[in-house]
Amino acid sequence: MIKSIILAAGKGTRMKSEMPKVLHTIFNKELVGYILDAVNGITDENFVIVGHQAELVEKYIKNNYENSKCILQSPQLGTGHAVSMALPYLKDYEGDIVILCGDTPLITSETIKEFVESHKANNSDLTVMSAIFENPANYGRIVRNSDGSLNSIVEEKDASSEQKAIKEINAGIYCLNWTKIKSAFSELKSNNAQGEYYLTDIVKWGNENGLKVNAYTLKNNEEIFGINSKAHLAEASKMLNQRVINKHLENGVQIIDPQSTWISPDTEIGADTIIYPSCYINGKNKIGKHCKIGPFAHLRGDVILEDNVKIGNFVEVKKTTIKSHTNACHLSYLGDCEIGSDVNIGAGTITANYNPLTKIKSKTIIKDNVKIGSNSVLVAPLTIEEGANVGALSVITKNVPAWALTLTRAPLRVLENWVKK
Repeated sequence: MIKSIILAAGKGTRMKSEMPKVLHTIFNKELVGYILDAVNGITDENFVIVGHQAELVEKYIKNNYENSKCILQSPQLGTGHAVSMALPYLKDYEGDIVILCGDTPLITSETIKEFVESHKANNSDLTVMSAIFENPANYGRIVRNSDGSLNSIVEEKDASSEQKAIKEINAGIYCLNWTKIKSAFSELKSNNAQGEYYLTDIVKWGNENGLKVNAYTLKNNEEIFGINSKAHLAEASKMLNQRVINKHLENGVQIIDPQSTWISPDTEIGADTIIYPSCYINGKNKIGKHCKIGPFAHLRGDVILEDNVKIGNFVEVKKTTIKSHTNACHLSYLGDCEIGSDVNIGAGTITANYNPLTKIKSKTIIKDNVKIGSNSVLVAPLTIEEGANVGALSVITKNVPAWALTLTRAPLRVLENWVKK
């Protein structure tokens, strides 16, 4: 049994935003959501410590994570004080606790799992995650004993010249034997310049009380990259995107220009699919094998493409399922659709799925073997049955029967010699 405490109470002043830092997004997913996704499957319950604009963070957590509970920290008196807010909810708990920060979206489930396994394998009472930095400036240094156990964490401002030369730093993630460590949070002191209770002080407390204190060294330093500004957010977005791109390349997806391609981590792509330059694939999607996407395509989420589907240049797709061997090659918008196989969507086709008066979005259903002519508007709710054809420049507002040709085009008029006259 294991639970987590996620520190998400800070304002994030350097973000220069009215929005809480942990609710800023990468690929439309909130930063704290990445943390919760990473720990879920490892933990059975999560406690999110909230403070600044707590009601917004709590609303997000409540709507998206059933196994997570928010706890208010007010006033905010430091990281140690934040963890102590969970004491009333864990008074009878006897397992391990993982403590993480809500602004490190690159941490992975694999790393957290290895971290917890190391903690258990060493029979540790307290394990701190560490990392090796060539330039460790501004980080708390990890000071180890001769046997490799953790002696202390020394902040740079308090470090001696010898300690400043240490390249191993505190990564800010902890695993605790809750039964043995929980009393530390009632004994922390705030005798420092900030008048705050520091989580790092539990290392000293653990050693003073004869507990087994260790450090686990992180393999990939990228994973603890913290977000403190919009510049950091942009940098983390690039790191995450590159990680996703590399995974798909290894799995047989052809990405023509990785530098201009953005793919969300919640997107699955089959082998031998080609992603052309300047595509943006956001949200949760499933793309089959042998598909062609782009260039300049935008998948906005909840998109399922079966094998051999083509989404061409300047095509936008959202909340849509498309079956195999269907093409939408140019300049179209497909939203809230179910589209069959062997369908051809002509250039400039629009599914008009949103009623701005009722604010309701309706579905367009296009069956197998349908052909949609260029510059057509399909006004939902609408079903176009199998084999039907829609003539170019048509506005379709009623269901179309199978194998029918449907037109709303005005008749062509030719006025001879009109220009000369």
